[in-house]
Order: sequence, then structure tokens, then C-alpha cells
Amino acid sequence: MAAGHALAAFDGRAVDGGLYLRADHFAQHLPSAVRDAIAAFSAYGLGLLAVLMLVAWWRARRTDGAVMARALAAPLCVVAAFAADTALKGVLREPRPCRVLPAGPTLEACPAAGDWALPSNHTVIVFAGAAVLWLVDRRLGALALVLAVAMGVSRVLVGVHYPHDVVLGALIGAAAGYALGLLAGRGRGLVDRARSGGMRWWLAA
Repeated sequence: MAAGHALAAFDGRAVDGGLYLRADHFAQHLPSAVRDAIAAFSAYGLGLLAVLMLVAWWRARRTDGAVMARALAAPLCVVAAFAADTALKGVLREPRPCRVLPAGPTLEACPAAGDWALPSNHTVIVFAGAAVLWLVDRRLGALALVLAVAMGVSRVLVGVHYPHDVVLGALIGAAAGYALGLLAGRGRGLVDRARSGGMRWWLAA
């Protein structure tokens, strides 16, 4: 039983463990203010995605029903991508690099055993949001993409993810967000009907 359990876990050390350790070494030698800023952004940067989604909703009030439908569905698309990512984590069961590699003190506390690493939840969430926002508003989508890349890099620098955790998270998030965003555009009829009723202020400028 123990052997079968071990085989079920993915060991990421052979993929880019050396790159992870170099990133950890780099982060440890940054000025303390920079380390603190990276740790704060990594922990709370998802709030910036929520702000961009609110701006997208506001700007979508001046656009057609398909765009508004995507703006309204953006949080749901992110939740769906997160759920898929969480399920995949349970299959791959990759231990956090800070638990299996001789890293220095990480900028973020190493998650408990059983809190798997692959893919990166934070990266999936932000890339999914960026993909949906790209379909709503190109400028907001570009800002969200910059946020997503920065978040992915930060998750490695704070020591809780391998680089490949972030790369896979970016691919899953972007693909899921874009596909679900396109699908959400089919709700334009519902938005158009709602715009003629009591929801008009919320859905139209």
C-alpha cells in the first residue's frame, strides 16, 4: 500500500529543483524591504484581480450583451478553473519544494504536508481571470496578464512552488478562462432582457 501511495505522487525535484534552489537563493539575498513586498504581493495580490473585474463590469455597461455577460461571469470562470486545478492537485500530489529540498528560510511559511504544489492555485486563478478579462476589455486583460506573470514569479520567489508548478498553472488557467469566457458570451440574450428591467443600472450605462 505504501509503495502504491508513493507511486501516486509526482516528484518535481528532477524537473527543475535546481532552478527552484537558485531562485530561493536569489530571493534570500534581496533587501528585506523587497522581500517583504514580494511576500505581501504573493499573499494579497489576488485582490488586484478582483479590482480589475469590478472595473471590467463597470466598463462593460457601455458595451453589448455578450461583453457584459463575460464580465459578470468572470468570477464564476475563475472559480471553475480553481476547482479543476484543486482536483488535479489531488491526483498529482506533488509535495511542496520547501518540504523536500534544502531551501533557506522561505519568504512565505511552507504549507503543511498534504497541501500539494502542482499546479499553482494562485497562478491558475490570475491567468484564468486575465483570459476572461481579455475577452471583455483588451486593456484590462493586458493589465491582468502583467499581474498574472508577476504572481507566478512571486510564488516561486516566496519558496512555495517550483517553476513548473507555475507554468502548468498558467496554461490551465489561461485555457480554462478563455474557453469559459467564450462560453459565457452566449448569455448575451439574458443580459439584453435584464437591461430592459429593474437591473438596468447594473447592466447598462
